[in-house]
Amino acid sequence: MKDINQEEWRELTAKDESAEILDVRTPEEHDEGYIADAKLIDIQQPQVFMDEVEKLDKSKNYYIYCRSGGRSSQACQILDQMGFENTYNLIGGFSNWEGERKTS
Repeated sequence: MKDINQEEWRELTAKDESAEILDVRTPEEHDEGYIADAKLIDIQQPQVFMDEVEKLDKSKNYYIYCRSGGRSSQACQILDQMGFENTYNLIGGFSNWEGERKTS
């Protein structure tokens, strides 16, 4: 896991062809806005989270965020323990996100 700031996030995801963005917030939080192309996997539903993570390609690079950075850090640690090669945690999470926001 590597903690990255917004500038690093934008630079890395823009040039990373194997980038996958994961939003580990709740569906209610996601409905308030999200980063483009993010896949929602709620870490607060442990069994659903684990089932969905099992389906992911471990060789891809995962850029993970939550509301403030705590849950996404936890998600990165879980993925790392499961053998995922590269996980990146967005420092400050979506609450500090200054980039483009999508809404449902």
